[in-house]
Amino acid sequence: MSRLITASRFFIWLAILGTSSAMLVAAGFYLHLRPGLPAVHQLLDTRLQTPLRIYSADDRLIAEFGEKRRTPVTIDQIPNKQLQAFLAAEDARFYEHFGVDIIGLGRAAVELASTGQIQSGGSTITMQVARNYFLTRDKTFARKFNEILLSFQIEKELDKATILELYLNKIYLGNRAYGLAAASQVYYGKPVDELELAQMAMLAGLPKAPSAYNPLANPERAKVRRDWILGRMEELDYITADERNEALSQPLTARYNASQSEVNADYVAEMARAEMLARYGDTAYSDGYRVTLTVNSNDQVAATDALQRGLEAYDQRHGFRGPAGTTDQVPADEETYRSILEAYPRVEKLYPVVITDISNDDNQATAWSRHLGEGFIPFETMTWAREFRSTNAMGPEPSKVSDVLSTGDIVYVRRQPTPQEPAPDDSSLSDDHASMDEDEQAAPIIAPVAMALSQVPDIQGALVSLEAKTGAIQALSGGYSFEQNKYNRAIQAQRQPGSTFKPFIYLHGLEQGMTPATIYNDAPIVQESSEMEPGWRPQNAGGEFNGPTRLREALYRSRNLVSIRLLQDMGVDETIAFLDQLKLPTENLHRDLSLALGSGSMTPMDMARAFAVIANGGYDVQPYLIQTIENSDGDLLYEAPPAILCDSNCAQLRENNPTPVAGFPAIRVAERLADERAVYILHSMLKDVIKRGTGTGARVLERDDLAGKTGTTNEQKDAWFSGFNHDIATTAWVGFDQPATLGYREFGGTAALPIWVDYMREALDGTPPADMTRPSGIVEVRIDPDSGDRAAPGQEDAISEIFRTDNVPEQTAGNGLSGGSEDANLPRNLF
Repeated sequence: MSRLITASRFFIWLAILGTSSAMLVAAGFYLHLRPGLPAVHQLLDTRLQTPLRIYSADDRLIAEFGEKRRTPVTIDQIPNKQLQAFLAAEDARFYEHFGVDIIGLGRAAVELASTGQIQSGGSTITMQVARNYFLTRDKTFARKFNEILLSFQIEKELDKATILELYLNKIYLGNRAYGLAAASQVYYGKPVDELELAQMAMLAGLPKAPSAYNPLANPERAKVRRDWILGRMEELDYITADERNEALSQPLTARYNASQSEVNADYVAEMARAEMLARYGDTAYSDGYRVTLTVNSNDQVAATDALQRGLEAYDQRHGFRGPAGTTDQVPADEETYRSILEAYPRVEKLYPVVITDISNDDNQATAWSRHLGEGFIPFETMTWAREFRSTNAMGPEPSKVSDVLSTGDIVYVRRQPTPQEPAPDDSSLSDDHASMDEDEQAAPIIAPVAMALSQVPDIQGALVSLEAKTGAIQALSGGYSFEQNKYNRAIQAQRQPGSTFKPFIYLHGLEQGMTPATIYNDAPIVQESSEMEPGWRPQNAGGEFNGPTRLREALYRSRNLVSIRLLQDMGVDETIAFLDQLKLPTENLHRDLSLALGSGSMTPMDMARAFAVIANGGYDVQPYLIQTIENSDGDLLYEAPPAILCDSNCAQLRENNPTPVAGFPAIRVAERLADERAVYILHSMLKDVIKRGTGTGARVLERDDLAGKTGTTNEQKDAWFSGFNHDIATTAWVGFDQPATLGYREFGGTAALPIWVDYMREALDGTPPADMTRPSGIVEVRIDPDSGDRAAPGQEDAISEIFRTDNVPEQTAGNGLSGGSEDANLPRNLF
């Protein structure tokens, strides 16, 4: 008996010693590690890596940039059953323990011993928060002890709801989705509050092993995990048996959903991304900035569509260049066709297809597309497809399908609406998916699909539209397809503006005392040659000359020789100085008489901004794209200041410009750059370009407030149209990236103007007329149309013209009697 007591005492003391030693070791670890532990309050200040998101002015998503997809949510935005699904999967005793769950660890050990794997995990949600926010994933005792200590601290200082919210916004759930909201979008394409119970359980199964239980990569294992979680939720009385059985019967509905842009505005998005990178460096991609642009989504879509349609129309006017490729693997199964077409990407709304058959009557082709499935191409969609031989030559018109296509050809098509359906919406058909299988799942198509033969244009172009009084970019497209070519022609392409530049020469003339009635001789000019250079013999388009011509008529008919004589009178150096005053980029302009014809180079953005100065009445505005920048908490970091149009005391206004606490100016002072009377007269002259000149194609818009100017360069290498009303200034340009002729029938009025009209039809829809108010100092006088002098009383062929009050022509003797001036009275402008 005494021996038993002695042994008992020994073991008791041994246990006490062991416990004391363990406590001393633990205390030692605590004292050693405690000073290095981070403060828990840092969790509340942690900036989660959240992507940069770009929105239109009407709050539609344009683009998202960043390595991690994340959309932080608050705990009250998450359905209760979704919270319960995560608790069932990860930490059922979350609301009972103090950071470390001894019972949960024991259960995990039993599961490991009995099944060979751990279903519910040993780490609590609090421990995962500590690890994810503060620690590495190194499997060391020190890291685990730190995790436990931090968990106790977190539980002591934060409430359970805050801990759970931190957890659900941080966890990685596969496919670059960080946090619950991002995963809900990536796997199901909808917000958290719209998920079904089976989908909630699926997401709750991902934290344990995002790759192993990923429903896209391992659907069978993911379903097993989902079903276990549903059973666990029933055990914990989170759901009823009926709810569990209903959820178990649901098929897997997960599919890859990239962040879907709501606006096709890739060139605009890239401009915004570059500006944010310049402002904030690499943190622009991770700090959750929300950028709102000046572009309106409807205007932007109109700009993108108008440019694409215009370039396709030009391309088809010059014939069919043949198939993009061929294959001899016809007929074949769908997998073979899919493999063949992988080398041919979709380009905007054009889809690559394999021609699999031509009908017996040679009136229809059968095609297969990896995006659209099986379809048919009627011959009536091929009538344009004459053989391309050169820019100025095509083969005969086709009369049957086999004149254009052969089986095995790989061509591009556009999806056609059928009488039973509206025009197709291709926005959901994207190549921006992890794999083609996911792409196919994203937009199932019921075959056969009606298709129209097309081809990816070689031609390029740009469109820029600005709010005239502020410079805000309303819409911009820098080419046919950003994915095809990221070169942004709207801001990077330096091209000759041609006759589109003439209004600035005329504006200088109007400021220097010329009038719309001033007569110039539209006659040949020969600039003598030197030993090194050949002579210069500029001509008008068409080669004809009209003789004495009023400046108004010379502008709307775009007479080159009159523009040259006008520049010659004013002087090249003086005109360049005036262009500098207008803040046009003059470094790439020629310092000779060819300046009158738009020699040198400017970008479409330069031209749009220059025409905005004319449109707004002569004020300096600078284009800008970003309207606001907010941080991840919704705090305003930047807002574009409004432009104040200023006629006088601008320096004082700028000096007194208050600066808010945020650090950006309250206003932008837009000084007057040109005489408002001269600008008003120029408006009137440019309206005639549309009413009766080279821009009559714009008359289809049936608006009297529009003005503009066509432009075509030598050998038709560039085609332009820049036009405006008092509110909007828009420029369209068409040309090849490597300058080459567009063809002898292609001019600004045929290649660029239709794009401008197509866009402005949408941009101006529902807007009232916007004309510049007539300034004081303008009078209307009846003149002789031949001499430009004031008309004689009762002269029948007299016309009305507007003048500055200090430039009104005087009535000359015999005016109106002979229908023009005698040679002796002709002004020197004619010689």
